[in-house]
Amino acid sequence: MSERSNVRLFVLGALMLSLVLTLLGRLFYLQVMTGEDYKVAAVKNTVREVVEPAVRGLILDQAGRPLVSNRTSLVITVDKIELSREPDGGGAVIERLGRILDLPAEGIADRLKSCGSEDAKPPPVCWNGSPYQPVPIAQDVDPQKALTIIEQGRLYRGVAARLDAIREYPAPFNVNAAHLLGYLGPVTEEQLDEQGPTTASDRLRRTDVVGRSGLEAYYDEEVRGKPGVTTLAVDTAGRVTGTLEQFDPEPGHYLISSLDAHLQSVVEDQLVRAVQRAQRQGNPGDSGAAVVVDVKTGRILAMASYPTYDPSIWVGGVTQKQFEKLMDSGSLASNATQGIFAPGSTYKVVSILAAGKQGFDLNRTYDCPSRVKLGTQVFRNYESAAYGEISLARALEVSCNTVFYGLADRMWEQAGGDDAGRDGADPVADAARQLGLGEATGIDLPVESGGRIASRGFKIENWERKRDTWCKNAVEGYPETRKSNPELADYFTALDQENCADGFRWREGDALNASIGQGDTAVTPLQMAMVYAAIANGGTVYEPQLVKAIVSADGREIQEIPPIVSNEITGSRARQSIRFLQRTLPGVTTDGSGRDPFSGFPLDQIPVASKTGSAQVTGDKVSTSWFASYAPADDPQYAVVMMVTQGGLGSKTSAPSVRKIYEALFGVDGQDVNPRRSVLVDGKPSSDVPVIRNDGTPVLPLGKNSGLPEARETLTARGDEGGG
Repeated sequence: MSERSNVRLFVLGALMLSLVLTLLGRLFYLQVMTGEDYKVAAVKNTVREVVEPAVRGLILDQAGRPLVSNRTSLVITVDKIELSREPDGGGAVIERLGRILDLPAEGIADRLKSCGSEDAKPPPVCWNGSPYQPVPIAQDVDPQKALTIIEQGRLYRGVAARLDAIREYPAPFNVNAAHLLGYLGPVTEEQLDEQGPTTASDRLRRTDVVGRSGLEAYYDEEVRGKPGVTTLAVDTAGRVTGTLEQFDPEPGHYLISSLDAHLQSVVEDQLVRAVQRAQRQGNPGDSGAAVVVDVKTGRILAMASYPTYDPSIWVGGVTQKQFEKLMDSGSLASNATQGIFAPGSTYKVVSILAAGKQGFDLNRTYDCPSRVKLGTQVFRNYESAAYGEISLARALEVSCNTVFYGLADRMWEQAGGDDAGRDGADPVADAARQLGLGEATGIDLPVESGGRIASRGFKIENWERKRDTWCKNAVEGYPETRKSNPELADYFTALDQENCADGFRWREGDALNASIGQGDTAVTPLQMAMVYAAIANGGTVYEPQLVKAIVSADGREIQEIPPIVSNEITGSRARQSIRFLQRTLPGVTTDGSGRDPFSGFPLDQIPVASKTGSAQVTGDKVSTSWFASYAPADDPQYAVVMMVTQGGLGSKTSAPSVRKIYEALFGVDGQDVNPRRSVLVDGKPSSDVPVIRNDGTPVLPLGKNSGLPEARETLTARGDEGGG
């Protein structure tokens, strides 16, 4: 053999050896390095899951009345595998199904296409679930139509009827509570991606619906339950060859809220009446909120926001047009927890706490002139009233701004005035934080605003954030505004020039505005309710709660949620300030700005501590109406706060409705007080968890106290039978 032949054989041998080594390396990689991954993939290709949704848990009020329940709906489903075995792929079945259900056949066909397949429309039109799971086509189907489909099964191969549980809002006492209860919606891709380690029973799937707002969202995991999962073995042709494992569905837990449906309906009604009252007075009265808190626990007994919407609109999904209408109306967000507003004179309790902590004598007299002047700026009392030398208690009763301006001015000077740096003392802001303002309260709802405290630190942060814009406007001089209103353009330009140069300074005027809840101060109505609850109970700041217990669907397991304390106001001066406010605030109702709306109310039996507020708003808008209160002042139980934007005076718009809420709470009729007339069962908040029977039905109060139609009362009202 020639040398050339030997070389050829060597090269060929080397090539073959390299191919063998490459093949062996590839096999090692596939079988050893990534073998488990492929093994998992192979299992997935031969295993399919069929999911049976769990029945979602109910949401009840403190008396056991259902605020959110489930109703059975007759649902028509289509088995895609069975349908595909028809000679025409199921086209004729779909046509017949469309005719009997009064649905377009093409719509049914679109619903049956798996998401991601060719010509499939985007979710929620396409089917996001397993191809081995029946696809729901229509709900609330007429029973006669369903019966026809079942009886003529040969014409409707793969079509079946089943009963599903869907959300229902029984609305005892016609209660709304949309912002509290929330609604359901399809699971998002983000939620699917964020899932950690899961099992077949707790894994979210693309076909799931989850809580999207309110209690439905915050407690979604508790009320969702665990679906039933059947794992099927499938061959390469897609045929089911056996059942590998099966888990039955577990119903979701029940939420026992602290809300009282009867009280909630009264608060909702009175909030609407307050808005209407503002409008009758010639004010826009465009939105509002009201909160009732148990001052001894921090639990929310009622909370309303205006405008609102019908929570049942989400059942079955909303159209794009409906969603746009909801967005335009401003009704989706809760003004009670998400809206922030200047609190006006209701904030003066914060200034008194600050002054007391700084060592000011709360029992001496102070001058109440009609106005004070700082440079070119004039700070006035309401209607420029002057009262001369008056006590601080009287200043609170008549809401004398200038007395509080004087207190704020002295505290500002003591803190260093204009020369104080970023970390300079800020007593009013510190007192506000001690009462829980400036941050979210922690209520068990998914979205909440933290508000804003006007302070030295905020002023600096705001300047750093807006400096470039201010400086730009100062140079340009608002050319568009100047065309129509040169004077306004000059004012805006001068303001931006000042802010650009030294907008970081906490000026004397800033401190004065902050002392009466104006300027940059902004709070939620819920925050102010918790402030007055803390004053009422002697200085305990609670974290507000809407749910007081979680109960299993059979009533056997009860997880009570105790009250949560977020802060205790301590220190002798602070405690003295709280006691001063407790002594003084009832005078607002008897002899001050809250006197007229409570004329004829039995204050000798139920003394009411209160503070009115009319917060000025920039531009040409009308003041925000506030009324903050608690009662009985001598043994506090409830704090009630109401706010109406562009509502005018707190005493004329909000206070009359707050009075009606107290009448409902205490059973007041004229001068007569009878706890048996209270909207609360037994005349007080319930300390017990309502009984849930073994079959899942709650035991309700008797008769009219159920708040439900008579037909439903007979099924669920409290009787002789015991609970589960």
